[in-house]
Amino acid sequence: MGLADIEHEPVLCGPLMSLVAPQRGEVVVDATVGHGGHARLLSLAVGGQGWLIGLDVDERNLGRAGERLEAARREGGAAFACFRANFAALEEVLDQADLAHVDVILADLGLSTDQMLDADRGLTFAQDGPLDMRIDTELKTTAADLINRLSEIELADLLWHNSQERFSRRIARRVCEARRAGRIRRTSELVRIVCAALGVQADSGHFRIHPATRTFLALRMAVNHELENLQALLRAAPGRLRSGGRLAVISFHSGEDRVVKQDFLDRRRQGGYEIRTSKPVCASGEEIERNPRSRSAKLRVVVRTAAALPGP
Repeated sequence: MGLADIEHEPVLCGPLMSLVAPQRGEVVVDATVGHGGHARLLSLAVGGQGWLIGLDVDERNLGRAGERLEAARREGGAAFACFRANFAALEEVLDQADLAHVDVILADLGLSTDQMLDADRGLTFAQDGPLDMRIDTELKTTAADLINRLSEIELADLLWHNSQERFSRRIARRVCEARRAGRIRRTSELVRIVCAALGVQADSGHFRIHPATRTFLALRMAVNHELENLQALLRAAPGRLRSGGRLAVISFHSGEDRVVKQDFLDRRRQGGYEIRTSKPVCASGEEIERNPRSRSAKLRVVVRTAAALPGP
Protein backbone atom coordinates (compact mmCIF):
# COMPACT_ATOMS: atom_id res chain seq x y z
CA MET A 1 0.00 0.00 0.00
CA GLY A 2 1.41 3.38 -1.00
CA LEU A 3 0.98 6.66 0.85
CA ALA A 4 -1.73 7.69 -1.59
CA ASP A 5 -3.80 4.71 -0.44
CA ILE A 6 -3.60 5.47 3.28
CA GLU A 7 -6.90 6.72 4.64
CA HIS A 8 -6.90 9.03 7.63
CA GLU A 9 -9.65 8.57 10.22
CA PRO A 10 -10.86 11.82 11.82
CA VAL A 11 -11.13 11.90 15.61
CA LEU A 12 -13.95 12.84 17.99
CA CYS A 13 -16.55 13.13 15.21
CA GLY A 14 -19.55 12.43 17.43
CA PRO A 15 -18.70 14.91 20.22
CA LEU A 16 -17.63 17.52 17.67
CA MET A 17 -20.89 17.43 15.71
CA SER A 18 -22.94 17.42 18.91
CA LEU A 19 -21.16 20.39 20.47
CA VAL A 20 -20.82 22.46 17.29
CA ALA A 21 -24.35 21.58 16.09
CA PRO A 22 -24.07 22.89 12.51
CA GLN A 23 -27.41 24.02 11.07
CA ARG A 24 -28.81 23.96 7.55
CA GLY A 25 -27.59 26.88 5.48
CA GLU A 26 -24.69 27.86 7.74
CA VAL A 27 -21.19 28.83 6.62
CA VAL A 28 -18.45 26.66 8.11
CA VAL A 29 -14.66 26.73 7.97
CA ASP A 30 -12.50 23.64 8.35
CA ALA A 31 -9.18 25.35 8.95
CA THR A 32 -7.22 22.08 8.70
CA VAL A 33 -9.24 20.22 6.10
CA GLY A 34 -6.82 17.29 5.74
CA HIS A 35 -8.50 14.40 3.92
CA GLY A 36 -11.92 15.99 4.44
CA GLY A 37 -13.25 13.63 7.10
CA HIS A 38 -14.63 16.27 9.45
CA ALA A 39 -15.40 18.54 6.50
CA ARG A 40 -17.65 15.94 4.89
CA LEU A 41 -19.75 15.68 8.05
CA LEU A 42 -20.00 19.47 8.30
CA SER A 43 -20.90 19.73 4.62
CA LEU A 44 -23.77 17.26 4.88
CA ALA A 45 -25.01 18.93 8.08
CA VAL A 46 -25.28 22.43 6.57
CA GLY A 47 -26.69 21.04 3.32
CA GLY A 48 -27.00 22.45 -0.16
CA GLN A 49 -27.80 25.96 1.07
CA GLY A 50 -24.66 25.98 3.19
CA TRP A 51 -21.09 26.86 2.32
CA LEU A 52 -17.82 25.26 3.40
CA ILE A 53 -14.35 26.77 3.27
CA GLY A 54 -11.37 24.42 3.65
CA LEU A 55 -7.77 25.40 4.39
CA ASP A 56 -4.64 23.25 4.31
CA VAL A 57 -0.97 23.81 3.54
CA ASP A 58 -0.54 20.32 2.07
CA GLU A 59 -1.51 20.20 -1.62
CA ARG A 60 -1.94 16.43 -1.47
CA ASN A 61 -4.44 16.82 1.35
CA LEU A 62 -6.34 19.48 -0.58
CA GLY A 63 -6.74 17.12 -3.52
CA ARG A 64 -8.16 14.37 -1.34
CA ALA A 65 -10.44 16.76 0.53
CA GLY A 66 -11.74 18.22 -2.71
CA GLU A 67 -12.75 14.78 -3.98
CA ARG A 68 -14.54 13.95 -0.75
CA LEU A 69 -16.32 17.31 -0.57
CA GLU A 70 -17.44 17.07 -4.18
CA ALA A 71 -18.93 13.65 -3.42
CA ALA A 72 -20.68 15.15 -0.37
CA ARG A 73 -22.03 18.02 -2.49
CA ARG A 74 -23.57 15.52 -4.89
CA GLU A 75 -25.25 13.88 -1.86
CA GLY A 76 -26.85 17.19 -0.91
CA GLY A 77 -23.93 18.73 0.96
CA ALA A 78 -22.57 22.25 0.82
CA ALA A 79 -20.90 24.15 -1.95
CA PHE A 80 -17.24 24.50 -1.06
CA ALA A 81 -13.94 26.17 -1.83
CA CYS A 82 -10.51 24.98 -0.69
CA PHE A 83 -7.45 27.18 -0.23
CA ARG A 84 -3.78 26.31 0.10
CA ALA A 85 -3.15 28.34 3.23
CA ASN A 86 -2.23 28.01 6.87
CA PHE A 87 -5.03 28.78 9.31
CA ALA A 88 -2.97 31.73 10.52
CA ALA A 89 -4.13 33.35 7.27
CA LEU A 90 -7.83 32.83 8.12
CA GLU A 91 -8.75 36.48 7.66
CA GLU A 92 -7.04 36.77 4.28
CA VAL A 93 -8.78 33.59 3.07
CA LEU A 94 -12.20 34.78 4.22
CA ASP A 95 -11.60 38.15 2.56
CA GLN A 96 -10.70 36.31 -0.65
CA ALA A 97 -13.91 34.29 -0.35
CA ASP A 98 -15.86 37.53 0.29
CA LEU A 99 -17.05 36.32 3.68
CA ALA A 100 -17.11 38.80 6.56
CA HIS A 101 -18.41 36.32 9.15
CA VAL A 102 -18.99 32.58 9.47
CA ASP A 103 -20.96 30.30 11.77
CA VAL A 104 -18.44 27.56 12.58
CA ILE A 105 -14.64 27.36 12.64
CA LEU A 106 -12.92 24.02 13.25
CA ALA A 107 -9.19 23.47 13.66
CA ASP A 108 -7.91 19.90 14.12
CA LEU A 109 -4.26 20.44 15.01
CA GLY A 110 -3.15 16.85 14.38
CA LEU A 111 -1.28 15.54 11.36
CA SER A 112 -2.82 13.13 8.87
CA THR A 113 -1.65 9.53 9.00
CA ASP A 114 0.01 9.63 5.59
CA GLN A 115 2.01 12.71 6.60
CA MET A 116 3.35 10.92 9.65
CA LEU A 117 4.22 7.78 7.68
CA ASP A 118 5.95 9.62 4.83
CA ALA A 119 9.66 9.06 5.51
CA ASP A 120 10.58 11.88 3.10
CA ARG A 121 8.96 14.41 5.42
CA GLY A 122 11.16 13.34 8.34
CA LEU A 123 8.33 13.55 10.87
CA THR A 124 8.77 10.08 12.33
CA PHE A 125 11.58 8.38 14.19
CA ALA A 126 10.20 5.01 13.10
CA GLN A 127 11.75 5.33 9.62
CA ASP A 128 14.95 6.89 8.36
CA GLY A 129 14.51 9.98 6.24
CA PRO A 130 15.80 13.49 5.69
CA LEU A 131 15.63 15.70 8.78
CA ASP A 132 13.05 17.99 7.19
CA MET A 133 9.73 18.13 9.12
CA ARG A 134 8.10 20.84 6.97
CA ILE A 135 4.37 20.33 6.55
CA ASP A 136 4.29 23.29 4.17
CA THR A 137 7.02 22.68 1.59
CA GLU A 138 7.18 26.43 0.86
CA LEU A 139 8.76 27.02 4.27
CA LYS A 140 12.50 27.62 4.07
CA THR A 141 13.85 26.30 7.38
CA THR A 142 14.09 22.55 8.01
CA ALA A 143 14.68 20.62 11.22
CA ALA A 144 18.25 19.96 10.03
CA ASP A 145 18.80 23.71 9.77
CA LEU A 146 17.72 24.19 13.38
CA ILE A 147 19.66 21.21 14.73
CA ASN A 148 22.86 22.35 13.05
CA ARG A 149 22.49 26.10 13.61
CA LEU A 150 21.10 26.71 17.09
CA SER A 151 23.43 27.17 20.02
CA GLU A 152 23.35 24.64 22.84
CA ILE A 153 21.33 27.01 25.02
CA GLU A 154 18.90 27.88 22.21
CA LEU A 155 18.33 24.23 21.36
CA ALA A 156 17.79 23.25 25.00
CA ASP A 157 15.31 26.10 25.43
CA LEU A 158 13.45 25.05 22.28
CA LEU A 159 13.11 21.46 23.50
CA TRP A 160 11.88 22.56 26.90
CA HIS A 161 9.52 25.31 25.72
CA ASN A 162 7.85 23.32 22.92
CA SER A 163 7.61 19.84 24.43
CA GLN A 164 8.71 20.08 28.08
CA GLU A 165 11.57 17.66 27.38
CA ARG A 166 13.07 17.31 30.86
CA PHE A 167 16.41 16.13 29.47
CA SER A 168 16.63 19.11 27.09
CA ARG A 169 20.06 20.29 28.23
CA ARG A 170 21.57 16.82 28.09
CA ILE A 171 20.19 16.27 24.56
CA ALA A 172 21.29 19.70 23.35
CA ARG A 173 24.82 19.10 24.64
CA ARG A 174 25.07 15.74 22.84
CA VAL A 175 23.71 17.25 19.60
CA CYS A 176 26.35 19.98 19.68
CA GLU A 177 29.07 17.40 20.31
CA ALA A 178 27.85 15.20 17.44
CA ARG A 179 27.60 17.96 14.85
CA ARG A 180 31.27 18.85 15.28
CA ALA A 181 31.97 15.72 13.23
CA GLY A 182 29.68 16.89 10.42
CA ARG A 183 26.19 18.15 9.66
CA ILE A 184 23.34 16.07 11.09
CA ARG A 185 21.07 15.26 8.13
CA ARG A 186 18.95 12.18 8.85
CA THR A 187 16.22 11.29 11.32
CA SER A 188 18.08 8.08 12.24
CA GLU A 189 21.14 10.15 13.20
CA LEU A 190 19.07 12.33 15.50
CA VAL A 191 17.41 9.31 17.11
CA ARG A 192 20.83 7.78 17.87
CA ILE A 193 22.07 11.07 19.33
CA VAL A 194 19.03 11.49 21.59
CA CYS A 195 19.19 7.89 22.77
CA ALA A 196 22.92 8.21 23.46
CA ALA A 197 22.27 11.34 25.49
CA LEU A 198 19.76 9.42 27.59
CA GLY A 199 21.90 6.30 27.89
CA VAL A 200 19.49 3.95 26.09
CA GLN A 201 19.75 1.76 23.00
CA ALA A 202 17.95 3.27 20.01
CA ASP A 203 16.87 -0.12 18.68
CA SER A 204 15.90 -1.79 21.95
CA GLY A 205 12.17 -1.32 21.32
CA HIS A 206 11.35 -1.51 25.04
CA PHE A 207 9.87 1.97 25.37
CA ARG A 208 6.39 2.98 26.42
CA ILE A 209 7.15 6.37 24.86
CA HIS A 210 10.13 6.51 22.51
CA PRO A 211 12.98 8.66 23.94
CA ALA A 212 13.04 10.83 20.79
CA THR A 213 9.31 11.62 20.87
CA ARG A 214 9.56 15.01 22.55
CA THR A 215 12.62 16.07 20.57
CA PHE A 216 10.86 15.36 17.27
CA LEU A 217 7.70 17.11 18.48
CA ALA A 218 9.61 20.22 19.58
CA LEU A 219 11.47 20.49 16.29
CA ARG A 220 8.33 19.95 14.21
CA MET A 221 6.55 22.67 16.14
CA ALA A 222 9.42 25.08 15.60
CA VAL A 223 9.85 24.31 11.90
CA ASN A 224 6.15 24.82 11.21
CA HIS A 225 5.62 27.74 13.65
CA GLU A 226 2.77 25.77 15.16
CA LEU A 227 2.20 27.70 18.37
CA GLU A 228 2.54 31.08 16.64
CA ASN A 229 0.05 30.03 13.95
CA LEU A 230 -2.39 28.73 16.57
CA GLN A 231 -2.20 32.02 18.44
CA ALA A 232 -2.87 33.90 15.19
CA LEU A 233 -5.97 31.77 14.54
CA LEU A 234 -7.25 32.32 18.07
CA ARG A 235 -6.77 36.09 17.72
CA ALA A 236 -8.64 36.19 14.42
CA ALA A 237 -11.54 33.87 15.25
CA PRO A 238 -13.75 36.11 17.45
CA GLY A 239 -13.80 38.87 14.86
CA ARG A 240 -14.88 36.45 12.14
CA LEU A 241 -17.55 34.52 14.02
CA ARG A 242 -21.13 35.73 13.95
CA SER A 243 -22.88 36.13 17.30
CA GLY A 244 -23.72 32.56 18.22
CA GLY A 245 -20.89 31.23 16.06
CA ARG A 246 -18.89 28.26 17.34
CA LEU A 247 -15.12 27.71 17.44
CA ALA A 248 -13.85 24.15 17.97
CA VAL A 249 -10.20 23.19 18.42
CA ILE A 250 -8.85 19.64 18.64
CA SER A 251 -5.34 19.53 20.08
CA PHE A 252 -2.97 16.61 20.54
CA HIS A 253 -0.44 17.72 23.14
CA SER A 254 -0.45 19.71 26.33
CA GLY A 255 1.31 22.78 24.93
CA GLU A 256 -1.39 23.38 22.33
CA ASP A 257 -4.19 22.61 24.76
CA ARG A 258 -2.86 25.13 27.30
CA VAL A 259 -2.80 27.88 24.68
CA VAL A 260 -6.38 27.11 23.61
CA LYS A 261 -7.67 26.83 27.18
CA GLN A 262 -6.09 30.14 28.23
CA ASP A 263 -7.40 32.00 25.19
CA PHE A 264 -10.93 30.70 25.76
CA LEU A 265 -10.82 31.65 29.45
CA ASP A 266 -9.44 35.13 28.72
CA ARG A 267 -12.13 35.86 26.16
CA ARG A 268 -14.87 34.53 28.41
CA ARG A 269 -13.73 37.00 31.06
CA GLN A 270 -14.00 39.76 28.45
CA GLY A 271 -17.58 38.70 27.74
CA GLY A 272 -16.94 37.42 24.23
CA TYR A 273 -17.17 33.64 24.63
CA GLU A 274 -19.38 31.11 26.32
CA ILE A 275 -17.42 27.91 26.96
CA ARG A 276 -19.29 24.74 25.99
CA THR A 277 -16.60 22.36 27.28
CA SER A 278 -15.78 22.94 30.95
CA LYS A 279 -12.98 20.44 30.46
CA PRO A 280 -11.59 18.99 27.23
CA VAL A 281 -13.61 16.22 25.60
CA CYS A 282 -11.53 13.08 25.01
CA ALA A 283 -12.09 9.96 22.96
CA SER A 284 -14.09 7.07 24.35
CA GLY A 285 -12.47 3.72 25.00
CA GLU A 286 -14.27 2.36 21.95
CA GLU A 287 -12.86 5.08 19.69
CA ILE A 288 -9.35 4.64 21.07
CA GLU A 289 -9.51 0.91 20.39
CA ARG A 290 -10.65 1.58 16.81
CA ASN A 291 -8.33 4.54 16.20
CA PRO A 292 -5.35 4.63 18.61
CA ARG A 293 -4.27 8.10 17.42
CA SER A 294 -7.40 9.51 19.08
CA ARG A 295 -5.93 8.67 22.51
CA SER A 296 -4.28 12.10 22.92
CA ALA A 297 -6.99 14.19 21.22
CA LYS A 298 -8.65 16.95 23.26
CA LEU A 299 -11.64 18.94 22.00
CA ARG A 300 -12.61 22.38 23.29
CA VAL A 301 -15.57 24.41 21.99
CA VAL A 302 -16.73 27.99 22.58
CA VAL A 303 -19.63 30.13 21.35
CA ARG A 304 -19.21 33.83 20.52
CA THR A 305 -21.62 35.80 22.63
CA ALA A 306 -20.77 39.46 22.05
CA ALA A 307 -19.38 41.95 19.56
CA ALA A 308 -16.02 41.12 18.00
CA LEU A 309 -13.20 41.36 20.49
CA PRO A 310 -9.82 42.88 19.74
CA GLY A 311 -6.87 40.51 19.85
CA PRO A 312 -4.78 40.57 23.05
